Amino acid sequence: MTITFITGANKGLGYETARRLVERGHTVVLGARDEKAGTAAAEELGARFVRIDVTDDGSVAAAAADVERVEGAVDVLINNAGVQGPAGDPAGLTGADVLGVLDVNVAGVVRVSSAFLPLLRRSADPVIINVSSGMGSLDATHDPSRPESKYLAPIYTASKAALTMLTTQYAKAWPDIRINAADPGYTATDLNGHSGPQTVTEGTDAIVALATEGPGHGSGRFVDREEEITWP
Repeated sequence: MTITFITGANKGLGYETARRLVERGHTVVLGARDEKAGTAAAEELGARFVRIDVTDDGSVAAAAADVERVEGAVDVLINNAGVQGPAGDPAGLTGADVLGVLDVNVAGVVRVSSAFLPLLRRSADPVIINVSSGMGSLDATHDPSRPESKYLAPIYTASKAALTMLTTQYAKAWPDIRINAADPGYTATDLNGHSGPQTVTEGTDAIVALATEGPGHGSGRFVDREEEITWP
């Protein structure tokens, strides 16, 4: 049975990914910072809750230790936790604003991936999926036909560009693990005030596909629900 750990999974894309993977027979460990919301979500889905704050080294280490004690290994790690940060005119941005977003969206992925690496290496087919965004693509944000070109979110876009590149570097460094980035597309979630035209199910198509594609597929890819994206 496939054991899958998902960060930020008490709502939105993470919750829907968990729901869909439980339906497909995965043993899902639902990670979230909010213990009350995470516990409730896990009970609704038939998953197991483990508290994790991706900005806290101790919390991440404790979560990995919990999974090691109960499940013993991880087959699929989905780094989904993310924040948007300030949007609009960057004139008022501060260094603290930038560091706060990068701490979750980039450093958080590093913390979790490092902590869970020994558990992934116990799997016959280990997978890491980083939930990135077309908002970090130079092509998409310069294409007037794309919604990514119409929204100003300086820190978020920079963090997702960094995450996609981080994915390619990890894929080179860890060839024994299939490591890819997923672009959910413009999906209605709390992150954008539910303004996106896609449903949360549509937004998880790329993530679920990467989590269920099986051995023999490539690493270092950036994919959306329809195709592999040529980066940038």
